[in-house]
Amino acid sequence: MLLSLGTVTLLTWRILVRETEERMSASLRAEVTEFRALVDTGLDPRTGQPFASVADVLQTVISYNQARPNEKFLGYVDGVYRFQSRIEAPVLLSADPAFTDLVGSVTDVRSGSYASGAGEVLFVAVPVMLTGSPETGVVVAAFFADAERQPADETARLMLLVGLLTSLAAAGGAWVVAGRILRPVADVAATAQGITETDLSGRIDVPDGPGDELADLSRSVNAMLDRVQTGVAAQRRFVDDAGHELRTPITIVRGHLEVLDPTDPADVRGTVALVDDELDRMNRIVSDLLLLAKAEQPAFVQPRPVDVAALTTEVVSKVGGLGERQWVLEHVADVDAVLDPQRITQAVVALADNAVHVTSPGDRIGVGSRLTGDQLRFWVADSGPGVAAEDRERVFERFGRGQAGARRTDGAGLGLSIVSAIAVAHGGRVALDSVVGHGATFTLVLPAHLAPPSPDTTVDDSMSTADVPEPAGGHP
Repeated sequence: MLLSLGTVTLLTWRILVRETEERMSASLRAEVTEFRALVDTGLDPRTGQPFASVADVLQTVISYNQARPNEKFLGYVDGVYRFQSRIEAPVLLSADPAFTDLVGSVTDVRSGSYASGAGEVLFVAVPVMLTGSPETGVVVAAFFADAERQPADETARLMLLVGLLTSLAAAGGAWVVAGRILRPVADVAATAQGITETDLSGRIDVPDGPGDELADLSRSVNAMLDRVQTGVAAQRRFVDDAGHELRTPITIVRGHLEVLDPTDPADVRGTVALVDDELDRMNRIVSDLLLLAKAEQPAFVQPRPVDVAALTTEVVSKVGGLGERQWVLEHVADVDAVLDPQRITQAVVALADNAVHVTSPGDRIGVGSRLTGDQLRFWVADSGPGVAAEDRERVFERFGRGQAGARRTDGAGLGLSIVSAIAVAHGGRVALDSVVGHGATFTLVLPAHLAPPSPDTTVDDSMSTADVPEPAGGHP
């Protein structure tokens, strides 16, 4: 603003000064024309008679020409000052010998500038001669240029003053507005600095209402902090749960080893069997945790064209060995789709294992697949106790169990977490449809990336039931 103000003021001042100088030059040229017109007639306009002397000519010329403000007319006879206009002037040029020497005896029209005590003087000197008179005269029209430029200088000073005051007011307003605008940014910085590894509760105060972009930024940062706090809390809870799940078999093993009777072969065999079983459970928990960690890597799934109908049929044949249940193949999707058959098999087997643990021998468990619009679905439906509404989200969390899962002691509650990770890795999700007391249906809802059918596209038979990681459980 100051730079623009200075530029505008300078340009305005220069334009005003140039117009003033052009006006002075035009006025001086007009005076010369008037002088010559009056002198060339040779007649005194007051009497109509010829001029008697050069002095009469000068006196008449000066009397009949009205001097403007800051303008001065002077008359010289034989190099000596004789007449001047009555307009007051900053200084008396008539009393300045240097100016008299400069213009008092010119024989040709002369124009120029003179540095007087009142600043620059622009002048034009015109010689005057009268036929039959030995005298020589000079009439001078002079402008006090600095005084004439004074209005332009005052205008420039006024512009600078008003502009400076305006700039100060604008700067003060900008300071206030910028402070209000940047306050959310300072709040973001202060909140970020106040967040530590142990305290993630800090949030930015956001006023109610739609707000502006910075308010949206503050809300986004608060939402991000909410997600970070939720993630950190889940991580801490996960670490605590993992420690608890691993600590339990260690405590069981240590307790039995402390009371072991080395001299009793039966006691030794029983303790070894128990220790082996607990170590298998610990190994299963660690394997599931490693699998969940691997689920966040790009190579977790390796999709390829698969015959979905053949895959569904083979999975049903594999889960039949999980328990004495009434296994039913409800439907198959007769399409070829791009997916990872091993991971899908692993997810369906985990769901079937959960269904086995919440049902009794002879209960019905349905397995199937279906293409619905642009979605490919794999489901496992059981006739167990179902999932309560308050448990529907918790059962998918790591180490999460519903109320019906309290009777389970061999699982760590990671099965459904693994199933959810497999679905997410395929770009899908796991849906739960349940009525308490009437069973539950877990469905892998995947985007249907269909592949052209090929006679060579079959399910990987090399992955037998023994190759599928044993489900750890997680169903309520």
